[in-house]
Amino acid sequence: MTTLLRVENLSFRYIDTEKWAVEKFDLEIEQGTVTVLAGQSGCGKSTLLRCMNGLIPHMYPGEYLGGITMDGLTVDKTKMGELAQKVGLLFQNPENQIFMFSVERDIAFGLENLGLPREEIRRRVDEVLRLLGITHLALRAPHELSDGQKQRVALAGVIAMRPRLIILDEPTSLLDPQTASELVALVHTLNKDLGITFVIVEHRLELLTPIADRIVVMDRGRKVMEGKPADVLTDPQAAVYGIAVPPISKLYTDLTRDGLPLGTVPDTPLELAEEVNGR
Repeated sequence: MTTLLRVENLSFRYIDTEKWAVEKFDLEIEQGTVTVLAGQSGCGKSTLLRCMNGLIPHMYPGEYLGGITMDGLTVDKTKMGELAQKVGLLFQNPENQIFMFSVERDIAFGLENLGLPREEIRRRVDEVLRLLGITHLALRAPHELSDGQKQRVALAGVIAMRPRLIILDEPTSLLDPQTASELVALVHTLNKDLGITFVIVEHRLELLTPIADRIVVMDRGRKVMEGKPADVLTDPQAAVYGIAVPPISKLYTDLTRDGLPLGTVPDTPLELAEEVNGR
């Protein structure tokens, strides 16, 4: 696979602080993959995301060492407008990035700032409305929407910019279980059908385990674990770093520890039941 984003020996600390928010961090994100960042609050996940999309060091002052390259661009030396066409960010609270008086106007906002022709803007807006299943919301005011609908609108605005990488910062934190599952299914579709690369910060790992290619665990600004979801979540060290291991992974670990010869680590209770019944 092609490396899309490379983090090399990155360290950053905010102005007037002694503690490094991210320290000596290395990471490669391959094109077309889904990577989940996990770790306790304050471990540096949000800071790392800001470094990936250029908010750090362009908008947050501090000491910045090492670097990040994104699709051939050196992030700290590239203008934010150019980076926005490569890296999209969906905030934890979608209301922080929805502010126009209608859904379609909100989706068009970023495209207008790029100076695209009106016909191209109309085409892209219609395209993402259909893609995310929100055409019926086009003329609605954002404040009238549910949390799940707002997430889709915010994501539509990001996708319309056609970035190669989309960063999601705890996208399900405000959603009920059903709506959260629908959002994860949408991410999976966008990844598989359009080849969009995702980096996702999320605490509800049971939602993302079935679609993630890799989990990266952070602690005190450093990378402490990395691997396939099944390997990370069945490793005893995960609990040491405060990772909320999904119940299905815990049960699998307990069963295999007791001597039951199971195969692949299951993503769902149904898969585990089939494994057990097959023995």
